[in-house]
Amino acid sequence: MEVLYETLLLLSWKQVVMWVIGGLLIYLAISKEMEPTLLLPMGFGAILVNLPLSGAIEVIDILFDIGIEHGELFPLILFIGIGAMIDFEPLLTNPKLMFFGAAAQFGIFFTLCAASFFGFEINDAASIAIIGAADGPTSIFVAKALDSNYLAAIMVAAYSYMALVPIVQPPIIKLCTTKAERKIRMTYSGKTVSKRTKILFPIVITAIVGLVAPDAVALIGFLMFGNLIRECGVLNSLSETAQKVLANLITIFLGITIAARMTANEFLRVETGIIMGLGLVAFIVDTFGGVMLAKIMNLFLKNKINPMIGAAGISAFPMSARVVHKLGLEEDNQNFLLMHSIGVNVSGQVASVIAGGLILAFFS
Repeated sequence: MEVLYETLLLLSWKQVVMWVIGGLLIYLAISKEMEPTLLLPMGFGAILVNLPLSGAIEVIDILFDIGIEHGELFPLILFIGIGAMIDFEPLLTNPKLMFFGAAAQFGIFFTLCAASFFGFEINDAASIAIIGAADGPTSIFVAKALDSNYLAAIMVAAYSYMALVPIVQPPIIKLCTTKAERKIRMTYSGKTVSKRTKILFPIVITAIVGLVAPDAVALIGFLMFGNLIRECGVLNSLSETAQKVLANLITIFLGITIAARMTANEFLRVETGIIMGLGLVAFIVDTFGGVMLAKIMNLFLKNKINPMIGAAGISAFPMSARVVHKLGLEEDNQNFLLMHSIGVNVSGQVASVIAGGLILAFFS
């Protein structure tokens, strides 16, 4: 009882608030099934590190040092799994979809200006801006490389909004489009690409990005290596392992590792609230940018594009593509947009990595 009394004396209201935040993340993971492999360990880890005299902090700190502090190991390994999941064929059969991936990164540069306006140092503003990439590993990689003072808030914002894509994007998409536009049907050409093309694509993209944005080579290289494992045809068991076992395992470790920087004193700051708000703005502007590009292109195209697919240009793969497909079916139960939105979604994955490399090139 004496130990319990002494422990309670060390408990602060801020730690209790962090328990509530951790509980909310667990609730979203279990009840709403929002990225449970990530949000559940994040939520439980937030509770662990905010217990008075917690013995878990040292263990989680070790994971943080190994996985993020020295070399950003976890985000890079996770990219292998993500790359193995991605099928670039919808993009390769319709290369113009890459424009939507680029347009949906506008939120990054808009948020960079907004964060600077709020008084953040340029390295912190650049790190906050990359939340708009809707790509957790890229956000961690860039924030760590720029030595941001707000790594915890950036990590939580990036992954939280990735999980909240099904909630955040639909109202923005509907606000930017008319009912008639949402009903536009897009035919799928049925074209296929050769195995040789699929194998060459990750190699060529890595080389091109290496020349244009050298700081992004690590990110794009690991992503494309995972895709090469998928497409080469001789490593099927390894590809399956990367997609399932490796990706899930690293995501769990990454989630609980992020909690190492979710201690009450480090996380509960006014700046954290501003960063969460800026992250939301970045997602909104990304979605708006992709949709509006499609609307502008429709002014010049005979075969109209359903502008909703532009919203899938954020790199939250494959959640954003599924959101667009679901919205299409809501308006017309025969309107199948999945292949088109997947093509845009994977282009956003590549574009977000390039954007991260450009941010590093400008501000590191």
